[in-house]
Amino acid sequence: MDQSELTVCFYDVFDASLPRLGPGDDLSTQKAISLLRAAKPERMNPPGPLGLKILDLGCGNGAQTIQLAKHLDGTIVAVDNHEQYLTELRRRAVAQGVSDKIHTCLDDMRDFTKREERFDLIWSEGAVYFMGFAEGLAACRKLLVPGGLMAASELTWFRPDPPAECREYFAGVYPPMVDSAANLATVENCGYEVLGYFALPESAWLESFYRPIENRLRSLQEKYAADRAGSETVESIRKEVDIYRKYSSWYGYVFYLMQSR
Repeated sequence: MDQSELTVCFYDVFDASLPRLGPGDDLSTQKAISLLRAAKPERMNPPGPLGLKILDLGCGNGAQTIQLAKHLDGTIVAVDNHEQYLTELRRRAVAQGVSDKIHTCLDDMRDFTKREERFDLIWSEGAVYFMGFAEGLAACRKLLVPGGLMAASELTWFRPDPPAECREYFAGVYPPMVDSAANLATVENCGYEVLGYFALPESAWLESFYRPIENRLRSLQEKYAADRAGSETVESIRKEVDIYRKYSSWYGYVFYLMQSR
């Protein structure tokens, strides 16, 4: 299986029809909005008719984009590099009655961050890691107006003593993962003030993300049974789910909320 076939397999598993394409849930998105509003009410409720100019970077199929549109006044530019995800986002936005607030953009995250546009708020759930946490925060800061806000979730160690299987797994799939103290230091080193942070609940992984993924994997098992590389892709995702079920007390996603200095 060449790279193009692997890409097809990946998007076959992470289909646009899934509720979410990564750990998260509506309540966590709403909690992050509420914490930012409590910390910086003047920034989250700007005067004038236009409201906030928001960037959702790495929006996927838009589960969190819809929540932003429902709970914030303003307009949202939703960026992703996969057209099928944006098509699904537009469908959901129409169904939820918020399509007038959301504008989709097919682009690579790295390329988009080189633009001259400026935003009041940048949102990125489980996507900054594609650029690297520090690199992504630094790139996003250039897109913010002075004093602009950012919310990003990042894979984070909760404890310093992960079992060998867990430690070795992430050494292979995400070696840059560090703890909250190190991530908070990165936030400050990238020119932000920390406004708050919190860990996503286990339900945001197991109920909102992994259960639909497991159903999808079952439906694809026969399709890729005779395809070694495809079946390996399916099994690697099963392994990811299994690792989380075993070791969720050692790691998870943390939402980091910040303001550009």
